[in-house]
Amino acid sequence: MKEMIFGLHAVTTALEKRPEDIARLLVQKGRQDKRLQALFDMAAERGVSIATLPREELDTLVSGRHQGVIAEVNADEAPRYSEKQIPEILAGLASPALILVLDGVTDPHNLGACLRSADAAGVGLVIAPKDKAVGLTSVARKVACGAAETVPFVQVTNLARTLKQLQEAGIWLVGLAGEAEQLLYEIDLTGPVGIVMGAEGSGLRRLTREHCDYLAKLPMAGAVSSLNVSVATGVTLFEAVRQRAG
Repeated sequence: MKEMIFGLHAVTTALEKRPEDIARLLVQKGRQDKRLQALFDMAAERGVSIATLPREELDTLVSGRHQGVIAEVNADEAPRYSEKQIPEILAGLASPALILVLDGVTDPHNLGACLRSADAAGVGLVIAPKDKAVGLTSVARKVACGAAETVPFVQVTNLARTLKQLQEAGIWLVGLAGEAEQLLYEIDLTGPVGIVMGAEGSGLRRLTREHCDYLAKLPMAGAVSSLNVSVATGVTLFEAVRQRAG
């Protein structure tokens, strides 16, 4: 089984982090520039072969802007974090831990954007359910711009059970919900925290909401009632960053 990673940032990070899993690079025929040359050099150093194809053929392999380069990855050999590894990951996190939980995000663009924000904010672990949620598709990896290779992403069978596991490890769970009474800015995010975000449109599921220690909302001054989940995730994570810096 082959998985396609595409886009300059995503392919570069894959070459840096997991070259042993890349079967070959597929590069647009006739394209030559400094950024691609750097990829060629990196591939040569790591023993990854390169094949050139017309752009039309590359276009048929992925859905999205590939920027002239696709990495063909052996998906069965790709490293995957399992829920059994969560205690090990938690034990290795810098203190205070910052974790992101995505309760049913189904759009790969949103997942990729959330992972990118998570990487930028220093999140040590991203958790999502296996059911009714998107995984690390090629589109999610492309949008993540390499963050999918750097931030541990774990899909779990029972999200409620995993939330309880996080609490038992000393992590306070803060769920974002429009009906919450407290503003996000009124909650202390300086300790070990798990930010819990709901699905597009429907928000947090009832059981997930009940497992949160706090519910918070973002102030909305305009006509819209909510933000896109990836935007709200970025705002929330960087409020934690701001508080910790202060």
